[in-house]
Amino acid sequence: MIGIEKVSLSVIKMPLKSPFENALEKVTEREAILLEVLDKEGVAGFGEAVAFSTPWYTEETVQTCFHMLKDVLVPLLREKPVAHPKEVSGRFRSVRRNHMAKAAIETAIWDLYAKKKQKPLWRLIGGARDRVDAGVAVGSHDTADALRQIGAFVDEGYKRVKVKIKPGHDEAFVREIRDAFPDLTLMADANSTYTLADAPRLKRLDRYGLLMIEQPLAADDIVEHAALQKQLETPVCLDESIVTYHDAESALRLGSFRALNIKIGRVGGLYPAIRLHDLCASRGISVWCGGMIEFGVSRAFNLALASLPGFTIPGDISSSSRFWEKDIIEPEITAENGQIRLPDRPGTGFEIDRAYVKKIRTYTETI
Repeated sequence: MIGIEKVSLSVIKMPLKSPFENALEKVTEREAILLEVLDKEGVAGFGEAVAFSTPWYTEETVQTCFHMLKDVLVPLLREKPVAHPKEVSGRFRSVRRNHMAKAAIETAIWDLYAKKKQKPLWRLIGGARDRVDAGVAVGSHDTADALRQIGAFVDEGYKRVKVKIKPGHDEAFVREIRDAFPDLTLMADANSTYTLADAPRLKRLDRYGLLMIEQPLAADDIVEHAALQKQLETPVCLDESIVTYHDAESALRLGSFRALNIKIGRVGGLYPAIRLHDLCASRGISVWCGGMIEFGVSRAFNLALASLPGFTIPGDISSSSRFWEKDIIEPEITAENGQIRLPDRPGTGFEIDRAYVKKIRTYTETI
């Protein structure tokens, strides 16, 4: 049984090395919640709430996550111990949505559980490889800057590049990238900025050999995405539209997507993410691990998730140095020749740099 003795919540904030921009927001600094759970034997597990400071990606924010964790989710866990981290999602069934808050504590318990078992988390969940291919997202809408960044990432060996598109900044942008990098594994993320009326515009992207177009239509839609996918040769990938297992089943029935971005925070935890992986693997659907401009704790869980056999597309899992002058974990995550090696140590395999966390912490509270 996993008995939680104490939970600590720390709000941390750091500037990005360079701004990250999409059609909805320009991120220059990142705020998140670092969560630590401690059991009666003094073993600690860590999770990260990856909501942003404002609700541009989902309705959750750092402040709403803090409230949900402190006042709702932690009290639910204190009612009785859990035998296995898989039970945590069920314990939260009475709480609607708030997936990023749920994922923060659910992942921390996975880390704690793996440490108590003295096993690397990726092995514990059935990981099939000890290295994962690294992909990277370029969040610049300036073509010259995007080309410069892509060139640097290609030189570093990254296996896949994602660029951000929006109406009026799509075909010409993609064409210039494809002309400069004809063999690059390239995908485009639209962040829900198109409508079904834009299908002819999106159809023109078929000629550039994109791996996929991610979330072109509304963030809560699966019906119009099915209509769009029928018109495109390029696979449609869903992101924001899929937050539950039921969402995915429904979208599969409709034929709404041919690839799925799985984000642990968006779907409510590691176990819900694993279930989505298993569902898609059973239907022959490609999956990959999406990124949220995370600190190292969340990125470590992404690494473990991406070790599962169905993750055949390089995810948004890059070196810590992609965003940070210094990360909060030791050792930092490092991509070498386009791959990241999974640590062979208990839990996520990374330690927290507590002195540095204290330096960038803006608020903390212990329950």
